[in-house]
Amino acid sequence: MRDGRAVDAARELADRVLAVPPRLGAVRLIAIDGPSGAGKSHLAARVVDVLRGRGADPALVSTDDFATWDDPVSWWPRLAAGVLEPLAAGRPGRFRRTEWTDEGEPVAGAQVDVPVPDVLVLEGVSSGRRSVRASTSVLCWLDHADRDARLARAVARDGEWSRPHLERWQRFEAGWFSVDEPHEAADVTYSSERSNPFVAGR
Repeated sequence: MRDGRAVDAARELADRVLAVPPRLGAVRLIAIDGPSGAGKSHLAARVVDVLRGRGADPALVSTDDFATWDDPVSWWPRLAAGVLEPLAAGRPGRFRRTEWTDEGEPVAGAQVDVPVPDVLVLEGVSSGRRSVRASTSVLCWLDHADRDARLARAVARDGEWSRPHLERWQRFEAGWFSVDEPHEAADVTYSSERSNPFVAGR
């Protein structure tokens, strides 16, 4: 998704989330889910920029700060206990970020503090999972059907060493999405494909 289209989408998402009531305590949660390499991180950063421009106090958390190649989604209890549950209770959250060595190995990284925001922007694969939907004010699905293009984008971002891991990840996430179905539950859907560069739904 090019930056101009991402800003348009971010404005719409900001409008939507500010127009609905909070469901995570006093926090509005917007989840930006979709396959790897679709542009979720880029869109989420633009949403944060727009929200700040409108006087809101957003926080951004990425599922990439929790996931590893060998643990794509089962880390969720750490995010729930460290971020979602404290914020729902009006307390700051805290978690230990996953970081990566030059050899591509995950290691325990720095502690990240999450002050109680007006809006929590949660982006990444499985961010819109079924278990959090009751607490989500807006669920966004960012689609990109061209698997090869997404793989090329992710390899360009992470390095050639990541290719076999990303190929395995793509197979896993396809199975995850077919069961958890965040695309079916989404409040709004965008496409980041160049052939269909900006499609919004619902």
